Amino acid sequence: MRTVKKALKSRALLIWLLIAIQLSIVFYISIHLTRYYYVYSYVTFVLAFVFVLYLMKASRSMSYKMAWIVVSFTFPVFGIALYLIFGGNRLTKRGRKKMEFMNAAYQDAVKDEDDATDELEAEFPDAARQVKYIRRTTMTPPVKNNETRYFRSGEEMFPVILEELRKAEKYIFLEYFIIGEGKMWDAVHEILLEKVKKGVDVRVIYDDIGCWLSLDRHFDRKLRAEGIDCRIFQRFVPVLNARQNNRDHRKILAVDGVTAFTGGINIADEYINEDSHVGYWKDNGVMMRGESAWSFTVMFLTMWDYLCGKAEDRAIRYEAYKPPRAALEGISGGGYVQPYTDSPLDGEPVGENVYLGLIANAKKYVWINTPYLIIDERMEQALIQAARCGVDVRIVTPGIPDKRLIFETTQSYYPNLLAHGVRIYEFTPGFVHAKSFVCDDDYAVVGSVNLDYRSLYLHFECGVWMYKTDCVADVKADFEETLGSCRELEPKKPGFLRMLFRSALDLIAPLL
Repeated sequence: MRTVKKALKSRALLIWLLIAIQLSIVFYISIHLTRYYYVYSYVTFVLAFVFVLYLMKASRSMSYKMAWIVVSFTFPVFGIALYLIFGGNRLTKRGRKKMEFMNAAYQDAVKDEDDATDELEAEFPDAARQVKYIRRTTMTPPVKNNETRYFRSGEEMFPVILEELRKAEKYIFLEYFIIGEGKMWDAVHEILLEKVKKGVDVRVIYDDIGCWLSLDRHFDRKLRAEGIDCRIFQRFVPVLNARQNNRDHRKILAVDGVTAFTGGINIADEYINEDSHVGYWKDNGVMMRGESAWSFTVMFLTMWDYLCGKAEDRAIRYEAYKPPRAALEGISGGGYVQPYTDSPLDGEPVGENVYLGLIANAKKYVWINTPYLIIDERMEQALIQAARCGVDVRIVTPGIPDKRLIFETTQSYYPNLLAHGVRIYEFTPGFVHAKSFVCDDDYAVVGSVNLDYRSLYLHFECGVWMYKTDCVADVKADFEETLGSCRELEPKKPGFLRMLFRSALDLIAPLL
């Protein structure tokens, strides 16, 4: 009831009403024009055909294109209107210029970092191939001698976040898809206010859609009045020509360029199991201490300058935020760490390709946690091929969904995967929000990237690739412990009506 009341008072309801009104008008006009059948048929066919040509030229998954093609030919005018709100990610000329600046600034900021690629290639050529890919596409170097610490839940990670925030001397940067007022935010907020009074540079970025129901529209103003600088990623404007599909789904906390956190955990109470409506909320995260934290700091700074505007017209000196060598002395750890970021606007699905690289490298096993399993042909065939080659492929998904329709779509992928040897488990106590891969006791990835189209193609995302680090064994142990609370699924043919329903969902899966 509290959630319903909150929703009714939120601007999300108003936005959806405005969208519904616009779509209703388009639908009414479309129906009204059918009286002029021949003219209407010709015009809508031409519109749909031009739209298809536009889609085919776009750098997106073929499944994504086909879903919108079906929609556009089924509902020619109405379908294109839907795409204008929910489908596109085309940048304006000014936006492209800003994105080019972001990439150039990032590359310049990390160019002098210690790069362990050559050393890794000499010792572990299989691992070096993926490192080279991440280096060339995201510019982030692999580094050694980093402390890594894995967290099996939000409630395990929360006190460590508070501890690290209290240590901040120069700056604290937070970038989250969701921030929600409550116990978790209150504790973080209290420390941020203390640090601001001591002259620490505190900045916050949050996504507008991610915080529709959890924050007041003017929450950013409140923070700025308190001395906490804040920016909102892409306010959603409910008009048919909006390009609002690209969201900032990253989870980044950077402290003094020495320590950084990422994973699936946002700053809201459900992530620490204080206010979960889906049973136990299973999440995970990782803390890095050492040179790898600088990559996450630069990720934040480039996004900050992108949001502040006109960043391309001024010299950005990230060097001032770089920690001195003395601050990194004494930090040590085994293995290699390589953070990465993924932009939906460069035509390169980095998050998906990192996952595909892990699957391709697997010789013994690849185990996966994901809240959603809505995948394209490349990912599906990679999982099937690995399983048929004798690799132990296991996927843990939620037992209690947060979104019923998406859960049904996730389940539609089960039969084919199960039939080809992929083992799938549902977490019976609640919802799995963790996004992680662990492979052959050597590799692990923890980050914000879900196995669905929105994460893989439409959102800004981040993660950390790890090879032979101290916490890879912890990621594996967590997966094994989680399996103890799961039910393994068996191949089962759904009933006829459910099969039809799921077939329809498969058709529009890329749109969800």
